[in-house]
Amino acid sequence: MSLRLGVNIDHVATLRNARGGSHPDPVAAAHVAIEAGADGITAHLREDRRHIRDDDMERLQALCLETGIPLNFEMAATDEMVGIATRIRPHAVCLVPEKREERTTEGGLDVAGQHNRLVPMIQRLADNGARVSLFIEATRRQIDAAASTAAEVVEFHTGAYAHALDDGDQALADRILEQLVEGGKLASAAGLEVHYGHGLTFDNVAPVAAIPEAMELNIGHFIIGEAVFMGLAPAIAKMRDIMDAARADA
Repeated sequence: MSLRLGVNIDHVATLRNARGGSHPDPVAAAHVAIEAGADGITAHLREDRRHIRDDDMERLQALCLETGIPLNFEMAATDEMVGIATRIRPHAVCLVPEKREERTTEGGLDVAGQHNRLVPMIQRLADNGARVSLFIEATRRQIDAAASTAAEVVEFHTGAYAHALDDGDQALADRILEQLVEGGKLASAAGLEVHYGHGLTFDNVAPVAAIPEAMELNIGHFIIGEAVFMGLAPAIAKMRDIMDAARADA
């Protein structure tokens, strides 16, 4: 089965917001990504609005409805964000942990530890028509907790795997990859669709793409960064080629 690529366009908005004004427009970037073959668009509306803004989400949803491409709305598990998501009605909502002081998402959502608080939020989003995804670590405890909610999808955090490779610790990266592989098996057996994301690059994506249970990879920061040098559409095309080759060889 082909592996989907969700392109996260958050950091086009980061660049826009660094100077103010309206350029570059993340919605224009989403349009390019769709034309380049992205299977979905991902955007994270953070509580501090450091990159994507409320009007961006509304315009992204309009674009995705027009093109038939799903919008994946990443957000913290807060009443404010649930309210926004139920109003905008994206195809998918991915609940992620969020701390104001972090530069980017660090680790997975503690679904097991916050189960009683998260369950009604997840149910409300699902009842509103969203396909709910939970961004978690690939551990049995978190997978079992996710499976006991109305969520249909888990997205496993690949950041630790990517960081281990960046640090030159191949042995650690191999151990984490084993956990990601095993997590895919456990989640799939529990009836959850399996996605992966965070820190994936041209150099490290192939082993993750080769995981049989993987249905979608969500990649943003690296693709947007590479677009500075090679253009957004070519960066997406190259990532797609690497993913497809890895899946074909698996």
